[in-house]
Amino acid sequence: MLEKKIPVWLDTDPGVDDAMAMALLFAIDAYDVKGVSAVAGNVELPKTFQNARDLVAFFGRKDVPVYPGAARPLFREPRTCYFIHGQNGLGDVPLPASDAPVEKKPAWDALYEAAKAAEGELTLIAVGPLTNVALALGKYGTLGKLLKRIVIMGGSATYGNATPAAEANIFCDPEAASTVFQSGVPIVMCGLDMTLKTVMSPAELDEMGRLNPTAKFLRDAAQHGLSYSQAHGIDGMALHDPTAVLYPLYPELFSGEEAGVAVETKGTITYGKTVTDLFSDKQFPFKNALVMLDVNKAKLFETVRELLARY
Repeated sequence: MLEKKIPVWLDTDPGVDDAMAMALLFAIDAYDVKGVSAVAGNVELPKTFQNARDLVAFFGRKDVPVYPGAARPLFREPRTCYFIHGQNGLGDVPLPASDAPVEKKPAWDALYEAAKAAEGELTLIAVGPLTNVALALGKYGTLGKLLKRIVIMGGSATYGNATPAAEANIFCDPEAASTVFQSGVPIVMCGLDMTLKTVMSPAELDEMGRLNPTAKFLRDAAQHGLSYSQAHGIDGMALHDPTAVLYPLYPELFSGEEAGVAVETKGTITYGKTVTDLFSDKQFPFKNALVMLDVNKAKLFETVRELLARY
């Protein structure tokens, strides 16, 4: 008898590492992908929505619907990352346009319907700014109880990459992130403390790219961001978003600690910081997230190569 598949939903802002995360998502037979939603983040919504559609088609899964989400953060001005992801969001590597039907339903409505249908078993994987998720939680008061958990790529218990204090996805929409962390839904936080230990070297990227045309596309798309990383002292590309996609099926690759996490939305220097009580004597009166702190890099890379080899 086949084991029951894990129902998952991906919220994303493609994005180069988002593309690799999506490739891994669709290579995992144990996942039943109920939908993909796009949010503004790495580039503007028209591009993230088109990229998500094109990637889903490129990975052979036009049966999975892709929904448009929020075009801007809840309160702040939009922030993009062209300097890492290129003008098209995919390292300026073109993809064939998807000919799948264009979904009109907003992401938050589609996510709620999927969560309701999954009867409490849906895992939401969010690898971009958390605007869509916050809007869904705000519109549907019962959504929090319908989600099994939210696995996010975002935040940090220590340092930032958008500012000295804040990680990029959280910094894009701190108010949305605060809403999500206060939602009561079990949260797994795949933040910089762990993801910056997943840097894939140029040689490792090249080796991966020789697997097949899908892997070659991912390798080519990574070159724009790789050049940026190298200019800033990191000789490789961190697999930020892929870690969140892998966690639900491969939790043994990661280690972390339960923590209280709050998002700073009022500070000037610390705006967007995920404040945790992991390294402080004073503790929050709550534990609302499992914060990932370490990863078995060798096993992670082995898993990534094994999954991409399926294409």
